[in-house]
Amino acid sequence: MKLISWNVNGLRACITKGFLDFFKQEDADIFCLQETKLQPHQIELELEGYHQFWHSAERKGYSGTAVFTKVEPLSVQTDFGKDIFNDEGRVLTLEFEKFYLVNAYVPNSKEELARLSYRMEWEDELRNHLVQLNEKKPVIYCGDLNVAHQEMDLKNPKTNRRNPGFSDEEREKMTVLLSAGFLDTFRTIYPEEIAYSWWSYRFNSREKNVGWRIDYFITSKSLDKKIQDARIYQEIMGSDHCPVGLEIDL
Repeated sequence: MKLISWNVNGLRACITKGFLDFFKQEDADIFCLQETKLQPHQIELELEGYHQFWHSAERKGYSGTAVFTKVEPLSVQTDFGKDIFNDEGRVLTLEFEKFYLVNAYVPNSKEELARLSYRMEWEDELRNHLVQLNEKKPVIYCGDLNVAHQEMDLKNPKTNRRNPGFSDEEREKMTVLLSAGFLDTFRTIYPEEIAYSWWSYRFNSREKNVGWRIDYFITSKSLDKKIQDARIYQEIMGSDHCPVGLEIDL
């Protein structure tokens, strides 16, 4: 089974930059999107053979997630935790026969960590959601998780120490999640590889490969023997993020 996750930074814009070519080329079983920036019916995609599920933010042109899947899920859930976390369209949970899929666009802590307290509570609620699902069947958790976990996951760790996405608090939440029975698939397979999934639009960052790895596929540890490969499609343009992928025997 092949799964792909991509923060498209506006799906309509990404479509003009080759999204559908990549989508058709990869022919993934499940394709997850973050930051769609769409309201219902603002776009009509004809994706033959796929079921489409969308979760839009109440605020127009902001956030939003989507999942396109060849296999129809048993159930779809858009809410989790407290009500205050459910109006930005950030999470989609799909139940399949053998696993749960959770597609998430984790909130950014903002400049000067202005939204850090919200982010910390969000992380706790989302982790509780994942742990509860994991008690029933294995979980595949993917998306733009807005954190570079280790120093090797960004180009300039020393100068970014207290910046959003590389604060001690955010990194610790990822550590706690992994300690709760989950694993980072890319880092499990490629423990020493330097690869990034996001680059700032400023300072020619992508051309210089001054990036961050903040897009992930996290799975239950019980799936470790079933993971076949984890990919970062650094060559794929169309957004400030590139797609990431997982191949797993389910």
